[in-house]
Amino acid sequence: MGRVAELADVSVRTLHHYDEIGLVRPSARTAAGYRAYSVSDVERLREVLAYRRLGSGLREVAALVGDPSTDAVAHLRRLRGLLLERRDRAEAMVAAIDRELQVRAKGLTVTPEEQLEVLGARLYDAIGGAYPATRRTDPRIAARIWDAFGDAQTVLNVGAGTGSYEPADRDVTAVEPSAVMREQRPAGSAPCVGAAAESLPFEDRSFEVAMAVSTVHHWGDPIAGLREMKRVAHRVVVLTFDTDEHGWQDRFWLTRDYLPEFAAVLAEFPSLAGMTDAIGARAEPVPVPWDCADGLFEAYWRRPEAYLEDHVRRAMSVWTRVGPDSEQRAVRNLRDDLDSGRWATRNSDLADLEAADLGLRLLVA
Repeated sequence: MGRVAELADVSVRTLHHYDEIGLVRPSARTAAGYRAYSVSDVERLREVLAYRRLGSGLREVAALVGDPSTDAVAHLRRLRGLLLERRDRAEAMVAAIDRELQVRAKGLTVTPEEQLEVLGARLYDAIGGAYPATRRTDPRIAARIWDAFGDAQTVLNVGAGTGSYEPADRDVTAVEPSAVMREQRPAGSAPCVGAAAESLPFEDRSFEVAMAVSTVHHWGDPIAGLREMKRVAHRVVVLTFDTDEHGWQDRFWLTRDYLPEFAAVLAEFPSLAGMTDAIGARAEPVPVPWDCADGLFEAYWRRPEAYLEDHVRRAMSVWTRVGPDSEQRAVRNLRDDLDSGRWATRNSDLADLEAADLGLRLLVA
């Protein structure tokens, strides 16, 4: 017990307490008769300590590690997702602090909203606070997604967020790991389970279809999450982004002319080929309408002035990831080009387009 306490950086008293309450009990014995931890005991202790250090209470931890349907791999995936969410929250908090420092450096007054943003600055505060106003279901994109459902009546929405694209005429169950996003779901929404895509708490083939909309790139292990969707549903429908096409940066003027840093963000996205191979899917292009109601990153390709609006950008994770310096430079250059007419001249071919292929893809398996 002393050696395990040393390796785990906890006190022997803590291990005794876990033993007394039945959380982690050493099940082996040494030749001299002393209690010892088996490999599986150490594995369980690792999970207990990891969840505890992520802020879970003992009762919650006991329920998590006592779940007979969850193995070590599932726990590791869940922990990885929780850690990535914590990292994203920290990055968003840093971005909020940077914005306030820049405001103060100019001698400007910091509003109460800006001050409180630091306290609540998580990725989903940064990109989710504007969700009700800007991230709405676009009926044309929704039609493509729902058509892929066929006659399926039971639907699992993975990475559901605030509930966009959940069909009202089907039996929907939502999965969303972020409490911040779950709290923003409107009254009357489908029931929502707090879980990660990589470890879905459902039996095999529990649903007729599993859907995921503009969320895969936020997952800790996208391929594992897609395979989990394939496990729990007869059909999988995913709206995602093509990162494989050569010259992708030239598809969209915003990344081509103003935000080269998006290349680094895109490098973290799962490859389209990897996703389709993982679940045996076909990929279909989904054009973005010029007046797209869903304020995703590419939505305003024919309405460039929208990208000058802070509340619009806050609903897009890209801006949080590239950082405030890159964001402000892109906004400043775009404003200059709009004022001078350079943007209109450079992008005159867009004026009469009703929709554009900017890399959105629908995977159906």
